[in-house]
Amino acid sequence: MSVHGKNSSYTLAVPLDASGIEGFEPDRKVKVLAVPERGESRSATVELDEAGKGTARFDLDETPGAVKVYVGPADAADEELPGLQTIARSIPARRWDELANVILPVAVTPHYWWWWRRWCRTFVARGRVQCPDGSAVPGAEVCAFDVDAWWWWTSLQQVGCAVTDVDGTFEIRFRWCCGWWPWWWWRWRFWRLEPFLVERILPELQRLPEILKVPLPDPVPKLSMFRDLLGDEAIGLSDLRAIDRPLFTGADIASKPAAVAADCGSERLRQVSGLTDQVQAQRPTAAAEQRAAAAESRLVARLREQLVARLPAPPSALSGFYVWPWWPHLPWWDCRPDLIFRVSQNCGAGDVVIVDEDYADVRHNVDPVTEVTLVANDSACCVTPDPDDDPAGVCAVLTDLCDAPLVAIGGNDGAPSAPVGYLNPGDMDNRGDRPFGGTLVVQGHMGSDVDYYEPLVSADNGLSWAPLPTSALGGITRWYYVPATQSWVAVPFLHTVDGRRVYESRVHYEASHDPGSWGHTRYWAFGTYGYLVRWLTTQPFLNGTYRLRLRGWQRVGDELVNPTDPLPTCGVTIPAEVVVQIDNRLVGAGSGHPPSVPSHPCGAGTVHTCTLEPDTDFVAVRIVHADASEVPVDACGNVPIGPGDVLEVDFFAHDPEGHLAYYTLQATYGENQKVNLLAPSDVPSVDMPGFGLSSLAGLAVPAAVQVGPDYAVARSDQGAVAPEWKGGGLRLRVKALEAFPETCCYQLELRAHKRTVVNCNGSLWNHTNYSEYSFLVVVNPVPILTAESVALQAKVVER
Repeated sequence: MSVHGKNSSYTLAVPLDASGIEGFEPDRKVKVLAVPERGESRSATVELDEAGKGTARFDLDETPGAVKVYVGPADAADEELPGLQTIARSIPARRWDELANVILPVAVTPHYWWWWRRWCRTFVARGRVQCPDGSAVPGAEVCAFDVDAWWWWTSLQQVGCAVTDVDGTFEIRFRWCCGWWPWWWWRWRFWRLEPFLVERILPELQRLPEILKVPLPDPVPKLSMFRDLLGDEAIGLSDLRAIDRPLFTGADIASKPAAVAADCGSERLRQVSGLTDQVQAQRPTAAAEQRAAAAESRLVARLREQLVARLPAPPSALSGFYVWPWWPHLPWWDCRPDLIFRVSQNCGAGDVVIVDEDYADVRHNVDPVTEVTLVANDSACCVTPDPDDDPAGVCAVLTDLCDAPLVAIGGNDGAPSAPVGYLNPGDMDNRGDRPFGGTLVVQGHMGSDVDYYEPLVSADNGLSWAPLPTSALGGITRWYYVPATQSWVAVPFLHTVDGRRVYESRVHYEASHDPGSWGHTRYWAFGTYGYLVRWLTTQPFLNGTYRLRLRGWQRVGDELVNPTDPLPTCGVTIPAEVVVQIDNRLVGAGSGHPPSVPSHPCGAGTVHTCTLEPDTDFVAVRIVHADASEVPVDACGNVPIGPGDVLEVDFFAHDPEGHLAYYTLQATYGENQKVNLLAPSDVPSVDMPGFGLSSLAGLAVPAAVQVGPDYAVARSDQGAVAPEWKGGGLRLRVKALEAFPETCCYQLELRAHKRTVVNCNGSLWNHTNYSEYSFLVVVNPVPILTAESVALQAKVVER
């Protein structure tokens, strides 16, 4: 019978004895955690004496019921101790019916004393975030994640974050524990598909002939995925329903917020689980979940044995990544984390991810101190070197146009003299002789004695000059970083002063805004640091060659005085000047493109743009049979072909400005199948006599003088003179069975691309146009003949 009333007080004493450890030294403390069935959990830190003795005492305010006691390293959090493979003892509820003061002696063995020193350690990840040119990325948040892989899933655990200093450096200190119970480790994992692993594992499965059905990747781990690989009996499941639910998902786990996936530190676990001073995971209500998770852990271990026996050797593409099942999966004993990093930065446009590593970047088993260099993408804001390198005097230095050095643009100082205004002048390449369009950025440095400047433009090779129209002036915003507040500040540099639209020089802004701070407590972002002019060329400029120079001003009060027109190049007397070839295209009704009609549809509902720069069109498609009879192929038509038949396509790819880069023509069919009609590897007859590309007159555009299909070939082999290649009317003649290898619906796809650098984007896909033409082809095994074969054969010979 019970000898204590309901409201009596109870005490628990846990004497610790480490005297059995040879050479024992009391160099560390021990934590004891008591988790009662009823009431609050208690923990105490015990300092052992020279003899290895010490006692933890707990006062319990009500009948505690069953009590679980854990003993472990002092630096383990209360939430972590139940999950560690450490000393655990139980006190049954009936003991409190017999005693008010329970004593639970615990012996500390050499095994635990040795492991406790290693289970939880402090790691340091330090390094630098930089842009590709080596400049620093300040004020960015760097977060480190431990990453685990299981099959083709990965799980991330955030271990710590830090903010980069002005030089881009950071240091993350974090505590890392190992020695978990497998079921405890699994229960806090949130899994996601890892494309890097799917792309390497799935092809290996597809090559196994004995696998009738290759499992498709599922967002979360389920044993049902392995049923097709091993079968139900091989897996050894008695309850097949269990394999269709995610692994290790007890009732409390299924309700955990997804946010815990990003941060599984002990403090985060306490918050998301609603754990105050109680270790809820160890209450009796969790016992069933623990047993189920332990059973699943054993099942996964058996599953690995069966998979290794069935699967081939580890794929070479996974070498060094230690992916289950080819390598054992024991992450609960992973005492050195595997790290990847994610970096985000907010320099005025909200948080932007500038480094986002995945499993391909993982650093396995890092050292206690790990040094890394993280290279940011082009969205990062980098700070410039000390800005004291600006030239002195009333002058300017123009260096680049859209990040292209002026010495690479024809007609500029130090560049080839022709073609004037073109990037990569004279290069026999698809990226040779490139004009510019859209918004252009002139880059360089302004002299120290120039307060404001205005751009001047000439369309007659410098005979006359006028201020750049207001509509053509684009604003320039520079950003600077303040380390003291870890903030970015935006500064506009285009202003109206004394009735003129002018740019303020960066040097003048620095001189009038706390001049001693620049390069010490304020640092300019690199992105727009060297911007001098943003030139909006689309209006009101016609295509042609233009020169741009600068007029400098001093500012006195609200007036602009002492003009310098033009500003000379610093160090020499020649004007600071840029010469550029402008090529903007018109789209829509004013472009000159014919209205959308059945023979040349464009605009909404089509793939074709209503523009002449460039313009593309299929004019006629026909099959010439072996007996010389011709069968026109209409869009959405149906045509039979056989051996000896020839495909003829009349089309054009044309740019009236002469800035065509290349065009492509292919036939697509079936599921993801294509034939490149201009490639000898796909269509050998394109290089044979009497076949291939030829110039064709009588179309809506002039016949092609050079057939291409690209600027490099037109220049190097066909006599095109830089910088002009217009393309034009063309005919392609190839063997029909090479173009259409099987009975199917086919679509001819014509693509044309100009060389223009648009909005400082160097892609060859800026000014493009498309045409497409679809029909059905029926392939016959024998030649197709008609009664008119003799007369038609003569026509073919004449053509």
